[in-house]
Amino acid sequence: MKIIKATLAELEQTAKLFDDYRVFYDQEPDIDGALKFINERMKNNESVIYIALDDNNEGMGFTQLYPSFTSIGMKKMWILNDLYVDIIHRHKKVAEGLIEKSKELVRETGAAGMVLETQNENHPAQKLYYKTGWIKDDMHANFFWKCD
Repeated sequence: MKIIKATLAELEQTAKLFDDYRVFYDQEPDIDGALKFINERMKNNESVIYIALDDNNEGMGFTQLYPSFTSIGMKKMWILNDLYVDIIHRHKKVAEGLIEKSKELVRETGAAGMVLETQNENHPAQKLYYKTGWIKDDMHANFFWKCD
C-alpha cells in the first residue's frame, strides 16, 4: 500500500471512492456529481486529498481535508472532513495510514491540529480515532444551520 496526495491523475479513482463514501451515508449514487465535485476541489486547491493505492494502483481508500483557522490559537487548522476505506480493504490498516498521512500535513503546515466529526452511532470509527490519538471534545456542542 502507498498513500499519495491525489492529483487529477487519480481523479477517477478518487471520485469513485468519494461516491461510495456518500452512498455509505445514505446518499444516492452520483458518479458524475462526484467527479465534478472532486475535480473542482483539486483544480481550485480547496482541499487536500490523500488516496491509498494497492500494489496494482487501485484505490483502497481516501481522506479529504479542508483548511480552516483557529482564531483563539491564531493558527491554521485542518478539518478531516472525509475518511473512507472500501469494504474489501477494511482491517488492513488503510484508515490508520490515511490518518497518519493527514497528521504529517498538519505538522508540515505548522497547524494547531485537526478536527473531525462522525455520527454518534459510528462506533467503529470512534474506536479508530481513539486508537490513533484523537481526543473526544466534550467541552463544545456542535450546531448546524441549514440554508433553505
